[in-house]
Amino acid sequence: MNLRPAIFPLLAASLSVLSLAQNATSLSPEEKVIVAYIDANEQASNDMLQKLVDINSGTHNLEGVRAVAEIMKSQLSDLGFIVHWIPMEQVQRAGVLVAEHPCPEPGKCGKRMLLIGHMDTVFEKSSAFQTWSVNGNIATGPGVNDMKGGLVDMLFALKAMQAAGVLEKTEITIVLSGDEEAHGEPASVSRRDMIAAAKHSDVALEFEGTPRMEGVFYGSVSRRSSITWRINTTGETGHSSGIFSVRMGFGAIYELARILDAFRVQLPEENLTFNVGMVAGGTSLQVDEAGNNGTITGKDNVIAPTAYASGDIRTISNQQTARVEKKMQEIVAHHLPKTTATITFGEGYPAMAPTAESRALLAILNHANASLGFKAMPELDPMKRGAGDISFVADIIPGLAGIGATGEGAHAPGETIDLSTQPINTKRDALLMYRLSLIDQKADLRKVAAK
Repeated sequence: MNLRPAIFPLLAASLSVLSLAQNATSLSPEEKVIVAYIDANEQASNDMLQKLVDINSGTHNLEGVRAVAEIMKSQLSDLGFIVHWIPMEQVQRAGVLVAEHPCPEPGKCGKRMLLIGHMDTVFEKSSAFQTWSVNGNIATGPGVNDMKGGLVDMLFALKAMQAAGVLEKTEITIVLSGDEEAHGEPASVSRRDMIAAAKHSDVALEFEGTPRMEGVFYGSVSRRSSITWRINTTGETGHSSGIFSVRMGFGAIYELARILDAFRVQLPEENLTFNVGMVAGGTSLQVDEAGNNGTITGKDNVIAPTAYASGDIRTISNQQTARVEKKMQEIVAHHLPKTTATITFGEGYPAMAPTAESRALLAILNHANASLGFKAMPELDPMKRGAGDISFVADIIPGLAGIGATGEGAHAPGETIDLSTQPINTKRDALLMYRLSLIDQKADLRKVAAK
């Protein structure tokens, strides 16, 4: 039997796989400069992080957010970005920082990148958690992980690219919001500039936290929505002896209980969560505009004429959001006798559904990980993280939803960052951006990732 026809194709295939593996695990001269710069500037990176964390920039501390923006503006200007500050007083927020790095030869700088981040934190000036501290590799401070560490990763990845002489041939737009933790409404105003930037970009990279569980870093190609809802119910009021009668009906609280229990039974489906965060009812009820505080009065022997509940839903796609909202409205509409009920939905954050293109981006990131000697990053279950800004542009361009800092306890006093992971995240971010700048603007990411 002649084996030559079978052997040579197999040999050729093996050599091809070996070649790809070698390419995946090797660094170009420019990439070696990038890596060396990040290693040499680790302390400078940490110093910049402390500088940012020492500024309180709670969402409603507009002055603090602007102070962080001034530092970012200076840093990005030094890198050759054209920086604009866009005030957002009309939505009672500080503003948006937009930085543009145009391609010197339009169309010849590879994929046009949109880098997304935010300068605000959940810790307002009234918070008791205000102090930066370091214990070994662990730094503690407000917003250190979410997401000032990610801002530093972004800056030093760009600085490393500049040091290697490759930043000049990129087309990058950076949009840093000042209100990600509680975005100004309407979003058509507060996210206007981010959406506009997405329309002339090819990929989005969000520098929120890089998750790590049991020593494994994860990549995010999707984020669930976060949509608030409010229910108001009414009923007849009178002596409690008349409850359930034809004349008095069931009262507002039983109507509300019917609705919430129907949600529990009828709504569950994959990738959906729905929470009840506040319930109130009685003879009188007042709830503040934010929906966070209520004042009620009531008596055991009086049928409650008014009740209120609020909560949120989180979905994997905007189509799921529409379907679930419709189902909730249908449940609310079937009133108990002598009661009424209404439900309203807040603007919230849309969903970022997983796509083949976003998964291709994760594959390209993992090529960079291989070149750096890092383990591949599996895809994160979207149930394990919250909503974010990238979702506002997810229907326009593919993206990765978290390539920033790694830490613990985001949104809680004692929030931490693992400083030893800062160079790791910064290196892979820099290589990812550099390699995207080498991919033809019109190339299909799925085909590139498959090579």
